[in-house]
Amino acid sequence: MADTTPTAPGPPKLEPTPGELGQAPLAPALPATSPGRSAGRARNSGIWVAVVVTALVLALLLVFILQNTKSVKVSYFTGHVTMPLGVALLLAAAGGALVAGLVASLRAWQLRRRHRRRPPP
Repeated sequence: MADTTPTAPGPPKLEPTPGELGQAPLAPALPATSPGRSAGRARNSGIWVAVVVTALVLALLLVFILQNTKSVKVSYFTGHVTMPLGVALLLAAAGGALVAGLVASLRAWQLRRRHRRRPPP
């Protein structure tokens, strides 16, 4: 006949670890990779992608400059210069990017300064 006496509740029974059974312990779990990256991807592959994209952009800029060779007169304050239209537009775009970068840098500096001055909660 089977014993039907109730037993006192206790801690749950744990499964034995491989070391307790005389087996080699399991290897530590590897960190999970992000869903968008494969585990075998090297860090340098990102650099190569950036190099290829930069080369394509420079090639497109070169084509733009070569197709817009008509000379234009550019005046800035009291200076006057004649240059190809493509070069003038490229210089204007570079100047705009520099101004935008300067404004963004000043805003980041302002936010960092404000964050440092804020008392901790």
